[in-house]
Amino acid sequence: MSMISRVGVVGLGSMGMGTAMSLVRAGFDTYGFDLNAEACARLAEAGAVASGPSALPYAGQLDALLLLVVNGAQVESVLFGENGVAEAMRPGSLVVVCSTMAATQTKAIHQRLTEMGLEMIDAPISGGAVKAAEGRLSVMASGKPALFEQAKALFDAIAEKLYVIGPDIGQGSTVKTIHQLLAGVHIAAAAEAMAMAAKADIPLELMFDVVTHSAGNSWMFENRVPHILEGDYSPRSSVDIFVKDLGIVLDSAHQMKFPLPLASAAHQMFLAASNEGFGREDDAAVVKIFKGIQLPEEK
Repeated sequence: MSMISRVGVVGLGSMGMGTAMSLVRAGFDTYGFDLNAEACARLAEAGAVASGPSALPYAGQLDALLLLVVNGAQVESVLFGENGVAEAMRPGSLVVVCSTMAATQTKAIHQRLTEMGLEMIDAPISGGAVKAAEGRLSVMASGKPALFEQAKALFDAIAEKLYVIGPDIGQGSTVKTIHQLLAGVHIAAAAEAMAMAAKADIPLELMFDVVTHSAGNSWMFENRVPHILEGDYSPRSSVDIFVKDLGIVLDSAHQMKFPLPLASAAHQMFLAASNEGFGREDDAAVVKIFKGIQLPEEK
C-alpha cells in the first residue's frame, strides 16, 4: 500500500489552518482550500504547493483529502455537491473526515465514498486552534486498520493523541459526540457560575482564581472564562457551533432512547444565546443570556 505524500486540506479556519501548517512543516506536499482568499494566501506563503477556493482542480493529484469544514452539510457539499471533489479523486485515495457529525451521517458518507472506490477514515478532532497549530490535536478515529498504517505519518504530523476507536466507521463520530456533550455542558456551567458571581458582586477575576486552583475547575472553565473577563467574544469557537454539536448529541441520544438532562439544559442555553443575536460570537458569550448582571467590557 502506497504511503501518503500529497495531502489536501479543505477548510482553513482556526483548526484547519493549524493542521495544514503542521503538514507543511512535516514535509508533506500540502494543498489548502477555503473560500477565504486571505487564508489561502497565508498558507501559500507558508509553503503550500497550491491553495485556492476549490479542491476540484487538484483532486486527482491528492493521496489524501482532510475535511475540516463546519458541519456535515458542508462535508457532503465538498464531496458530492455541484463541484464535488469525490468523483475527481483517484480510486483508492483516502478521505479523512475531521468534522463533527452524527454517526449516522458519517456512515452514509462512507457508503457513498465506498461505491466510488474511495477510502475513508472517520476522524473528528479536538484541541482548539493552539494545539492545531502545534500539531498536537487529539483525534478520535475509526476505519480499516490498514488505512491507519498508510496514514501514520499524516497523523504523526497533526496529532499528539490518535485514538483508534475501532474498525467501523461511525465509532469515531460517536466518541466525539460524547466528548462534545461534556464540552458544551462545561462551557454552560462555567457561564452560569460566573454569572452568579457577578450577581453576588464577587470580583470575577477573584472567582476565576479560586476555581482554577480548586476542585471545581475544568479545562473549559480555564480556557473560556478569560474571554468573559476580557470582554472579548471574538469567535474561537462560536455559540452556533454548540447549538449544532449539542443538537447532534441530543439527536444521537434520541435514537438510543437515552436521557440527557444536563446536555438538554445546556443546549437550551446556547439556543437562547443564538436567539438573542450572539450566535457568531465566541461560545463564552452564552453568559450573556443572564440578565441583571454587569459583565466586563472589552478593554
